[in-house]
Amino acid sequence: MEQMSMQKRLLLAALLSIVFFIVYDFFMPKRAPLEQNQTTISQTMDQSKAPASANDTPKSNENLASNEIIATIKGQSYEAKIDKLGRIAKFYLTEDKYKTEDGNKIELVSQNPLPLELRFNDSTLNTDAFKVAYSSDASKVDASSEPKTIKLTQNLDGVTVTKNIKFYPNGRYEVEVNLSKSVDYFITPGFRPNIAIDSYTVHGVMLRNTDDSLNIIEDGDAKEVKNYANTTIAAASDRYYTALFYSFNKPFEAVVDKDVNNNPIVFVKTNDSLKLGAYIGPKEHKILSSMDERLNDVIEYGWFTFIAKPMFAFLNFLHNYIGNWGWAIVVLTLVIRIVLFPLTYKGMLSMNKLKELAPKVKELQAKYGDDKQKLQVHMMELYKKHGANPMGGCLPILLQIPVFFAIYRVLLNAIELKGAPWILWIHDLSIMDPF
Repeated sequence: MEQMSMQKRLLLAALLSIVFFIVYDFFMPKRAPLEQNQTTISQTMDQSKAPASANDTPKSNENLASNEIIATIKGQSYEAKIDKLGRIAKFYLTEDKYKTEDGNKIELVSQNPLPLELRFNDSTLNTDAFKVAYSSDASKVDASSEPKTIKLTQNLDGVTVTKNIKFYPNGRYEVEVNLSKSVDYFITPGFRPNIAIDSYTVHGVMLRNTDDSLNIIEDGDAKEVKNYANTTIAAASDRYYTALFYSFNKPFEAVVDKDVNNNPIVFVKTNDSLKLGAYIGPKEHKILSSMDERLNDVIEYGWFTFIAKPMFAFLNFLHNYIGNWGWAIVVLTLVIRIVLFPLTYKGMLSMNKLKELAPKVKELQAKYGDDKQKLQVHMMELYKKHGANPMGGCLPILLQIPVFFAIYRVLLNAIELKGAPWILWIHDLSIMDPF
């Protein structure tokens, strides 16, 4: 009976683990959104100081009234605004499914540093960069049907900066930075979006290297300035949204700084002309894949990524044919149950065998109750004779746990489910059932 008791405990532990991860989403309190000004470094640090070393990122110094907008860009699914400092100061998602509970547009850019903010390693030049306004060759750009380019120019003392930004309809953009002379500078994709922040998904900075390895720095974990050579993706993300730079043909050097709350802020460092692919928007597979399949790495699945990625690919395949995410999830669940049925069936057979042997085990316990060693020997002989395995009922269930966790992570992080209806009262598969 000790073997039976152990098996039951292991089985119970496995089931409790599964239940824990399923209900965690609903019962754990969400992490409160960070204060709007927590990353406004210009308000929390001495802005006039030069960096301690060439690796440190200079601080912003917003002496200019930078809230003045010099250009507005309208895409197919977004609206962006560029301020006098040549930064993307506002970025709204315009599709209905991305509206807030109050019916307002979701704003992905709300905290410093803002996307495309440029800082210089030279303190004098850096101070000047936050005093002199950029000029733009267009005040309104319509990129809703085809890519459009806007040119920004800033004339500093001894250096002219130009940013050529090509906006695409879906939130993708390309930025090319040229300086009239070679000086060290930093440019950022911006602080991570502050929309979907919770305690059970990663939010912070993700870096992808040329060897395909990933470096993830979560909010609160950035203790010092670090440099990352040979970077191909630098992304600042919350659960559903991201702001990123990427360059696969010509890797760049990324620098991860920290704000006053040890939240990571990522920059690209160079002293030369720079051309980067970029994106602000939802972490939607279709959009990311249209730019480059490798950008899907910004969608974080945790330990079971190797299972979760093909699982989402199959779920997406089902959705393309069925046309409804809810029914696609139902079919996926049925397929997984069918695939795992041999393991489930084997576990059931093993448990039934042990149940049949329970009377004989009781007899052995009554006969050798005081001699634990003899009891164990005779019990193992009994199991061997009848082909029973004390762990046979639990092990198949344990082997299925990674699959269950992977399903959980896929559904938790799939922004495709946002605003997706299913049946009856279920109009949004990304939120908890009110009933």
